[in-house]
Amino acid sequence: MRPLIGVLALQGAFAAHEAALAEVGAQTRQVRTPADLSGVQAMVLPGGESSVMSKLLESSGLFGEIQSRLSDGMPAFGTCAGMILLASEVLDGRADQRSFGAIDISVRRNGYGRQIDSFEADLAVEGESSPFHGVFIRAPKVESVGHSVHVLATHDGVPVLARQGNVMVASFHPELTGDARLHRLFLQQHDFQHEG
Repeated sequence: MRPLIGVLALQGAFAAHEAALAEVGAQTRQVRTPADLSGVQAMVLPGGESSVMSKLLESSGLFGEIQSRLSDGMPAFGTCAGMILLASEVLDGRADQRSFGAIDISVRRNGYGRQIDSFEADLAVEGESSPFHGVFIRAPKVESVGHSVHVLATHDGVPVLARQGNVMVASFHPELTGDARLHRLFLQQHDFQHEG
């Protein structure tokens, strides 16, 4: 049975994530309301504007629902703004910005600079035989990671792909590369076959 992955679709690059997940055999559902979470076995939180997404999560009633599911062990993969939303600490965020605290990392919003400072780089990802092309757009920068966080890739010594328990985060946009290996890696970390 193909797993049903919810893709947060309040704002940002959710359609590209849906395409990558479909390529690796998952079903997807756009999540905009708490009702959309019904039957969802994991979540992808895409890039976008983290402070806007944080507000929309509150106004839609999704924040508490997703936080509860994350606390119960629901797997999640956050990219760029999604990394910020899942982090335990957000530096340079809005005063009213909330995050789920699902992975023990401290991240700085736009830590690599503004849009003009966006860049691309080939990354050595643990367990992958060939480099993964990372697209960094106004990317968050990881300032620190907790002891139980497993770093899967770095750029210039800074973690850019990490995992803790059921949660994986990337400071770049794997969905924009046409390379679905990280989406496959996310699915392979969880045994979805016997659920649903």
